[in-house]
Amino acid sequence: MRSTLVSTALVGVLAVTLSAVPAEAEPVKSKEYVVLYGEGVTTAKARAAVKAAGGTIVDENAVLGVATVTSDEAGFTDAVASSGALDGAAENRAVGYVPKTPRAANPAEDVEKVRGTGKSPKAKGKSEPLDNLQWDMAQIDAAAAHKVTKGSKDVLVGIMDTGVDAYHPDIRPNFDFKLSRNFTVDLPADANGTEIDGACADDPDGSCEDPATVDENEHGTHVASTIASPSNGEGIAGVAPNVRIVNLRTGQDSGYFFLKPTLDALAYAADNGVDVVNMSYYVDPWLWNCSANPADSADEQEQQRVIVRAANRALNYAHRKGVTLVAAAGNDLVDYTKTNEDSGPDYATFPGQQPRPREVPASCVSIPSEGDHVIPVSSTGISERKAYYSSFGKGYVAVAAPGGDKVDTADKHVDDAVGIWAAYPESVGRASGSIAADGTPTVPWVVKQGDAYYQSLQGTSMASPHAAGVAALIVSRYGKRDRANGGLTYSPDLVEARLRRTAVPHPCPAPATFTYEWYTRGGALSTSTQTCEGSRSNNGFYGNGIINAFRAVK
Repeated sequence: MRSTLVSTALVGVLAVTLSAVPAEAEPVKSKEYVVLYGEGVTTAKARAAVKAAGGTIVDENAVLGVATVTSDEAGFTDAVASSGALDGAAENRAVGYVPKTPRAANPAEDVEKVRGTGKSPKAKGKSEPLDNLQWDMAQIDAAAAHKVTKGSKDVLVGIMDTGVDAYHPDIRPNFDFKLSRNFTVDLPADANGTEIDGACADDPDGSCEDPATVDENEHGTHVASTIASPSNGEGIAGVAPNVRIVNLRTGQDSGYFFLKPTLDALAYAADNGVDVVNMSYYVDPWLWNCSANPADSADEQEQQRVIVRAANRALNYAHRKGVTLVAAAGNDLVDYTKTNEDSGPDYATFPGQQPRPREVPASCVSIPSEGDHVIPVSSTGISERKAYYSSFGKGYVAVAAPGGDKVDTADKHVDDAVGIWAAYPESVGRASGSIAADGTPTVPWVVKQGDAYYQSLQGTSMASPHAAGVAALIVSRYGKRDRANGGLTYSPDLVEARLRRTAVPHPCPAPATFTYEWYTRGGALSTSTQTCEGSRSNNGFYGNGIINAFRAVK
């Protein structure tokens, strides 16, 4: 867990290993690793090297040269490191997480789920019943863009998240049932017995293997809805209401992300004609991965190097095959270009493992947001100020987009109306108590419209899908026929260039060092002082500016 973390965003963090040293008389327990094959090494030679090191391959992605391997050999990682055919091994741990709570804000509150105490807003929309709540679409000029294009059914947007509720009325018309996949298996508990996803028998379907049509977390459905809820008169319309949604489930119900599923999902997206992938998560146990941080052991350094290499291999593969990669910048209230503090792991892989703090230099990288070819997106509130929780950094943030800031209000108190409203799975609402037995919302951040439910969230996880939606509009407007997969395709480099070039420049605040003040749900005053560096057209808070859908497609 990052010590300055605010997030609840599914912005995941790649995990590193903290090796436990077994007692002398105790047998070494089998562990699971992600093994990276050497570049240019044949699959047969790599498999033989894994076997020689004492490992057993249980799953393999030959396209990327990555395998899931089990081994009970204490020296397995050393054997892999000394092999000329393999490029390293890392324990298969949580890679990311839906953003968590930054200590700088309020340890009792999750940034994405900060809640107000007022009444639910009323529907007054015209074209869509709830469009009066969608200040975010006005901020990016979506209505004007939709007069040019609402997107094309030939454009696919992959949602790498906790899943998508395919049967929500504002999701189903655009959900691709054929291409959607679940790359995860629910994990009941960690090595300390701490609940992760819960008992399989307690799952709604009584299984740890969920279909690719459900979201038992809520995060992925909200993201998908922001991108591509259709203009159907049900509730809201997304940024690109005519494109198709492909569920690439890589997150656990709990919000953790493991390395191998994220790699598999990226390769699958690349091989199946997905045009844009949204990644609103970051990696655990560490937010930042360091190759030579003195605060880490040699084993930890090697594991982090492997994680970054593996992730970049998958990101590069997807980019080469035409996938535009968009990610949340993080909900940590910190400048990613400076030295920061990190803490982890949150998820124990051996009994007794506990998180520890460490200092991380700017050379360390967060995955996926600082991965190759990824477009990191910071978050804005209704006033266009950078959201208080949003991470930042000149040269790190590419563009900004509305992600909600519930304390971007005149009195600095929480107002759910200025969060981002999007689809909410009814099953999750009933399980959490946000929806009563008679179907009535019990909290002000949830509204019912017709037979469907919608909720207000905030976070860079909510900003990123706005940018992904505009990217999908760009592919729809300028894409060419994809001869390999059908549909349309457009160079990711050209998509990013247009996204940046058509963003509306926004200067740093004056003075550039700005102190945010807001009241927590409990009434306590919180503050965070942050410094914006750069020019009007390229700075640490907004990158090249706030995205603009109309300018991107006109």
